[in-house]
Amino acid sequence: MGSNPHNSSELPTFTLTGLPGLETSQHWMFLLLGTLYVVSIVGNALILFIIKKEQSLHQPMYYFLSLLSINDLGVSFSTLPTVLATFCFHLRKISFDCCMVQMFFIHFFSFVESGILLVMSFDRYVAICNPLRYATVLTDAQVARMGISVIIRSFCMVFPLPLLLKRLPFCKANVLSHAYCLHSDLIRMPCSNITINNIFGLFIVISAFGLDSALILLSYVLIMRSVLAIASWEERLKTLNTCVSHMCAVLVFYVPMVGVSMAARYGRHAPQYVHTLMSLIYLFVPPMLNPVIYSIKTKQIRQRLCKILLGTKF
Repeated sequence: MGSNPHNSSELPTFTLTGLPGLETSQHWMFLLLGTLYVVSIVGNALILFIIKKEQSLHQPMYYFLSLLSINDLGVSFSTLPTVLATFCFHLRKISFDCCMVQMFFIHFFSFVESGILLVMSFDRYVAICNPLRYATVLTDAQVARMGISVIIRSFCMVFPLPLLLKRLPFCKANVLSHAYCLHSDLIRMPCSNITINNIFGLFIVISAFGLDSALILLSYVLIMRSVLAIASWEERLKTLNTCVSHMCAVLVFYVPMVGVSMAARYGRHAPQYVHTLMSLIYLFVPPMLNPVIYSIKTKQIRQRLCKILLGTKF
């Protein structure tokens, strides 16, 4: 535990943490996380394979789903090296530069996921509220532009984070609360003024997650207004059923995020492993559940998946 700040020529080394207070259960936790990794990686890879092979899925909604699956693979692979090292090999040291790279990719993929869920809500809005214009509004070129815009926005928002951290001196123990590097964890380590970092962090959270969630909510308000104008109950349910997968994906992403934020704000006296578990749920559950949700709710994906797994024909 050093008392002198690290200068730019002596960048600190961070110590990763598994589950504080539950050291005897680390191997069981690795088995659980390993299962989640396998389900996430295999599930999202299968979604990409099925969308590529199934001609009926070559439409905007499933192009966006492909982006979501690629992003979920990115989330899984960005945390895998240090989680594997911490829980399986008990290697807990990580260099400053490696930590910054991992932090960048974890947050980058989180911002991208929020943006993808937003453009998917726009897809559902156009499909339900302006079905006659769907093909002209969501062309392949427009879908590509929307995807690239989400990626560029996310990169521009996250790229300054490691640069703002690198300029600060570190003089504390540098023991992280997780088995991976998060900005909310790292921002507590410097021993100098972090006002600029806090202001910028709050700005990007509000301008990305806050704005995206508000626009997603607005899109569903407009969708509900359009659905309620349909006379037949059967048609209403049929129309809403096309949104169920996306609504589940939104809840799976935003509910754990809100839970982590609430725990950080109001659960300061809770055991540290509670915060660690909440963070694990936020990073591990969405990539694992998204392919499951879309496999269950999408007939073409479900049938193709059964054909691959069981060798049955439809």
